[in-house]
Amino acid sequence: MEASLLRMLAAPAGSAPAISAPGRPTLDFAGLRALASRTLSGLNALGIGRNDRVAIVLANGPEMATCFVAAACGVATAPLNPAYRSEEFEFYLADLNARALIVEHDSASPAIAVAQRLGVRILDLRAGAAAGEFTLTPRDGGGGTPAALGGAAEPGDVSMVLHTSGTTSRPKIVPLSQRNLCASAANIGRTLQFAPGDCGLNIMPLFHIHGLIAGVLAPLAAGSQVFCTPGFNALKFFGWMEEAKPTWYTAVPTMHQAIVGRASKNLDVIRRHPLRFIRSSSSSMPPQVIREIEAAFGAPLIESYGMTEACHQMASNPLPPALRKPGSVGLAAGPEVAIMGEDGRLLAQGETGEIVIRGANVTAGYESNPKANAEAFVNGWFRTGDQGVIDADGYLSLTGRLKEIINRGGEKISPREIDEILMDHAAVAQVVCFGMPHPKLGEEVAAVVVLRDGGQSSERELQDFVAQRAADFKVPKKILFMDEIPKGATGKLQRIGLAAKLGLG
Repeated sequence: MEASLLRMLAAPAGSAPAISAPGRPTLDFAGLRALASRTLSGLNALGIGRNDRVAIVLANGPEMATCFVAAACGVATAPLNPAYRSEEFEFYLADLNARALIVEHDSASPAIAVAQRLGVRILDLRAGAAAGEFTLTPRDGGGGTPAALGGAAEPGDVSMVLHTSGTTSRPKIVPLSQRNLCASAANIGRTLQFAPGDCGLNIMPLFHIHGLIAGVLAPLAAGSQVFCTPGFNALKFFGWMEEAKPTWYTAVPTMHQAIVGRASKNLDVIRRHPLRFIRSSSSSMPPQVIREIEAAFGAPLIESYGMTEACHQMASNPLPPALRKPGSVGLAAGPEVAIMGEDGRLLAQGETGEIVIRGANVTAGYESNPKANAEAFVNGWFRTGDQGVIDADGYLSLTGRLKEIINRGGEKISPREIDEILMDHAAVAQVVCFGMPHPKLGEEVAAVVVLRDGGQSSERELQDFVAQRAADFKVPKKILFMDEIPKGATGKLQRIGLAAKLGLG
């Protein structure tokens, strides 16, 4: 029998701690199971059942974690970034065909007005006393016809829907099934050897695959505890560490760099609460920083490689005593991983090509996008769009990105999306957005703009224009004004390599 989230959550002892948070009583596994059961019954009573989309716009914290886990047991969850602007919510809620939107009862999110306009039902979440405890109430006060497909999700049912930034202007919908979620949680649990005595300090945002799967679902599936913070704050990290007594945490490189910068002032906290390991994913970690973190915490840093379409983890460095290779993202850790040549042939160790994967954690395909699926799947392998090489020991190293997506500290940004916003400005004739190197974030958003004849604008004005339509992390930090857009030898616009060509970074 295949695993399901409800079966995974049924295994741990009922009295074992599941969800904790700063200054709150802990929710045990019996409480989490009861919460999942109540949540599903409530959604089913409103006519929302298996494969129906429920958008979740909640602040980081224990209720976001439990709402995702409980709902994913029986419906298709769609966690969205609370920082989105109205236009972004309009796109995502419509594209998802969301049946309901879950928000905090006192939320001022622009998603609420958008949902009302689109006829999406709003469910108000009220937190209970224990960490992660909540109730859901329909804002319209009404009921519904019970869901035709109620109860627990089947292995092939969609349990999470995320958008991935595409190199085209339109982000692609990635449906992830109950099978995908369970396989990924089990893969990560095996890699990190989770045990009931573990406690993870979660500082990752819970609208990202990294935080949702590695930070929350995988440890819970293994019967261990998750301490849910309100989100990353380097100033509060060591205070949380004192309260949570964690055995591990996962983060992106920019967070690790901020934490290690404060480690020397908090050596007593580190000594009192030694970590079993530290995990890093979402963008590559400079080997110098790995050395610094391992020295400060006296714990191994495990670098791993993930993506949304793989329901997060694809490869990972193993725990000691096995070999960790700084600069490598480790061994295949769940799915099969191979290197493919341009002709579709699988390459030998030491040969560089495109990284391809296949396995139970990999999405069956993008939704309603036959063109993207035809490009993404070759002979049963999923093309990651990343370039890499596997060495003689089986360790994978990334050598570049074939796609043009800007990776700003783990936040993936579609340059085409920003192009289209800037093109709406009256003074802009042409634009090309691209990634430029950044010492801490890896990449930052930059743009070249050609103004219309007689058109006038400034860098600040265009940045403000983008900020009204897109989340802050998508706003170009550098805008260059030029007479024409730089092009490649064939006349094609080339985002990749543009930063170097223009002398940026």
